[in-house]
Amino acid sequence: MLAQGDLKLLALALIAQQPRHGYELIKLIEEKTAGWYSPSPGVVYPTLTFLEEAGYVTAEADGAKKRYAITLEGQAYLNENREFADSLLGRLAEIGQKMSKVSRWMGRGDEEAARPSDMPRLVGAALENLREAAQQKLDSDRSGEMRIVEILARAANEIRGN
Repeated sequence: MLAQGDLKLLALALIAQQPRHGYELIKLIEEKTAGWYSPSPGVVYPTLTFLEEAGYVTAEADGAKKRYAITLEGQAYLNENREFADSLLGRLAEIGQKMSKVSRWMGRGDEEAARPSDMPRLVGAALENLREAAQQKLDSDRSGEMRIVEILARAANEIRGN
């Protein structure tokens, strides 16, 4: 989902909005992607350690947790990379919107919003067949979720003519 190093800039951008705990970052990213991507603690905490060692954030004890706040040096680095940081935040929001639609379409939400009544019957039947195939695959192999998402994204792009 994120390229090498993207999480560092993303974490810094989110911490710049307000001081945060590592767990808050995990949950915020998960929320922004509608549950599609949740960075593991094994990725987030080393990233926060790197940012602290680089002087981009400070860590302050907050009970048993650490609360991270951006430093002037971190803010300067973020400002230098603002365009890319904003594109990362935008990409997360876009993924969240798309995954919410997919979730609705896959039967985990409001079906009326997912399948408008004016959809041609044959298209609706084909979509239902696709939904059933995807659900059947997920029921037997949850690890195939990413592959299904990629296939659906390619199909959507092909339908759009991209």
